[in-house]
Amino acid sequence: MSQRDRVGRRAELETLLADLVRIDSRNPWLIPGTPGEAEVAAFVVDRLRPLQVELAVDEIAPGRPNVIARWRGLGGAPSLCLNAHIDTVGDASWSARSMRPVVQGDRMVGLGVADDKGHAAIQLLVLEAFVRSGRRLRGDLIVAFTMDEEATSSGTMDLVARHQMDAAIVVEPFGIGRAIVTHQGFGWLDIIVHGKAAHGSAPDVGIDAIGHAAEVLRRLDRLGATWATKPHPLNGATVYHASTVNGGTDYATYPASCTIGIEIGTQPGETIANRVGDIVSIFDDIQAEEPDFSAEVVVRLDRDPFEASGHEALWLALDDAHRAVLDRPLEPAGENAWMDAALMQAAGIPTLSIGASGGNLHASDEWVSLTDLIAVGEILEGAIQRYCG
Repeated sequence: MSQRDRVGRRAELETLLADLVRIDSRNPWLIPGTPGEAEVAAFVVDRLRPLQVELAVDEIAPGRPNVIARWRGLGGAPSLCLNAHIDTVGDASWSARSMRPVVQGDRMVGLGVADDKGHAAIQLLVLEAFVRSGRRLRGDLIVAFTMDEEATSSGTMDLVARHQMDAAIVVEPFGIGRAIVTHQGFGWLDIIVHGKAAHGSAPDVGIDAIGHAAEVLRRLDRLGATWATKPHPLNGATVYHASTVNGGTDYATYPASCTIGIEIGTQPGETIANRVGDIVSIFDDIQAEEPDFSAEVVVRLDRDPFEASGHEALWLALDDAHRAVLDRPLEPAGENAWMDAALMQAAGIPTLSIGASGGNLHASDEWVSLTDLIAVGEILEGAIQRYCG
């Protein structure tokens, strides 16, 4: 791409991305009362209609659709799917300006600019460039704008169940120059510690669920520290943090229950059953010291780790394109965060992930590098041409 073309694409990208960010598409599963993806999906559909590609608007939940564009190839080559999500989740403390995107040098700042609207924008521009150029591919190009990635990933689960593809690139903000070939899984777990309600003046009758919960947290922290000493070579240390605590009824009563919500990771070769086993071992140790201790684990959501498989041809296409654009080889990398690549690979679809550099994801002043996004677009175009022929 010439410098003049890059200048033109940057102008297009800034306008399109700003339009997407101004639309509130926060995920209502995580933030009750927020609108979800309907309006941003409608915007994408309006942008796609003039291209005359095959268009599917698949409603996964009421008012919450995927948008899937398929540009049919001439035949004789594999199909490739690009997948970026259109839901967001964000810190309400900067909501007054979070949907008023601003450009600061190379960065655009706004809710979802990196995760993942910048990537939704660039894959849309890539599709438009192919269709308008008249460069026909032999394999199909599928461009997916999926809902609900930030919560239960029901959008990508529906995508792989409903639409056929031979390989996929999940486009997420994990940094230019890298292709994600593995990432951690995770679980959202509730640890429910049982106590016994009693008057605050009756310690011989009451059992303090909150005090026991605090001991569980201390021991979980120690377990997390041991994982930090033995990190996965690409994915880093197994993640763990306490997210929510809820317990007790009033100042004057021993708490009968305390619930700790945690997020906890799994590495390739592990399942959430491994982490539940770790937690139950902690329970056993505490109960040996405190016979009145009682607790249980409830798994609210779990997702398996990701390891790329069968992706050799896709890797060659991406690596060749990467060298052509950035004059250096693509780096295989891992992440301690989870994304929809795991679901696509689990469906038997060879999958990799690339993306631009960004920061402050899910927090105030989220940003993305516009230069990186343009480079990602060039790399995707080159990989599509090589893979789909």
